[in-house]
Amino acid sequence: MVLARVFVILAAAALSIVGAGARASDQAPILETKVVLGKVAGRIDHLGVDLSRKRLLVAELGNNSLAVIDLSQDVLFKRISGLREPQGVAYAPKGDLIYVANARDGAVDLFRGDDLTPAGKVNLGSDADNIRSDGPDRMIVGYGDGALAVLDAVTGKKLSEVGLSAHPESFQLDPAANRIYVNVPEAHRIAVVDRGTGNEIARWGSADASANFPMALDTVGSRLFVGYRSPATLAAFDTRTGKLIGRTASCGDADDIFYDEKRKRVYMSCGEGFLAVFDASGVGLAEIARTPTQSGARTALFVPEIDRLFLAVRMHGIDPAAIWVFRLAPPPLL
Repeated sequence: MVLARVFVILAAAALSIVGAGARASDQAPILETKVVLGKVAGRIDHLGVDLSRKRLLVAELGNNSLAVIDLSQDVLFKRISGLREPQGVAYAPKGDLIYVANARDGAVDLFRGDDLTPAGKVNLGSDADNIRSDGPDRMIVGYGDGALAVLDAVTGKKLSEVGLSAHPESFQLDPAANRIYVNVPEAHRIAVVDRGTGNEIARWGSADASANFPMALDTVGSRLFVGYRSPATLAAFDTRTGKLIGRTASCGDADDIFYDEKRKRVYMSCGEGFLAVFDASGVGLAEIARTPTQSGARTALFVPEIDRLFLAVRMHGIDPAAIWVFRLAPPPLL
C-alpha cells in the first residue's frame, strides 16, 4: 500500500513536470523562416521597419551597410553600402525617409523610402546610435558622450538637444507622462528627462545591477522594463514612482527587449544565444520560455502590427548571416 502510494505521488509529479514543460514550450516563439543576408562581415546592430512597403531595415554595422528585406517574399531586396558602422535605423512615414545612425563619424544618413536613394546627412559629431520616432514630426537620436538630438522628421534638420551625463543606449518616449527614459550605463543610471524642458528630473536604477542597455515601456501599466548585463537581469520599474517593482534572472548579453501588450509578455534577445520570454501579466516577472538561437544574436525587432519578431543572426562558420523570423505564440485564453 505504501509503495503504491509512493508510485502514485511520483507519477503525478512526473506528469506535473511534463505539463509545465509543455506549457513553457507553448509560450515560445515559433521560427517561421530564415531570410539569408549572405556574407555579411562582423556584427549586426538594430533593425527598423517600413510597414507601408513591407520592408525590414537592418543595420549591418561590421559590414558598413544597410540591408533592406522584402517581407512579402522574405528575400533580400537591396543592400546600401558605404556607411560608417551603422547602429540605429528607423523609418519616418511623414517624410518618407529612412534614418541611419553611424557610430564611426556620428552622422545620420537619410535615404528616400521609395527608391532608397540618398536624401541628405545630419552631422552630430560622434557615435550616433539608437533612433526613435517621436510622433509624425520628430526623430530622436542618441549620440556622443551624452546627448539626444531632436530632428525634424521631414527635413532631418536638428531642432534641439538634450544633454546627458554619458553616452545613451536604449531610450523610450512616454507621451502620457511627457518624459523620456534613457539607459545611461556608464553613469549607472536610468535618466528620466522632462520632454518639455529637456532637463533630467530623476535618476532610477538598481544598486546591485549594472550595464543597463535594452529598455521597453508598458504605457498602459506604467512600467519600464530594463535589461541589465551584470548580473543578467530583467527589472521592472513603476514609472509613476521610479520604484523597482520586479526583477528576475535573464539570459546574458541582452541588447533588445520588447513589451507585448496583447500577450502581456516581454521578449529579450541575448548574445548568449537565447530568445527569452517573460510573463508580465501580474506584479512580478517570470520566465516562461527560452529558445536557443546563436551566439552573438542579440539584436531584434518586435513588430506588433504583424505579430512577428525578427532576430539578427551574424555569420557563424560557413553559415551566412540571416534574419530569423518568429511567429509569436497565441495569447493566453482568458
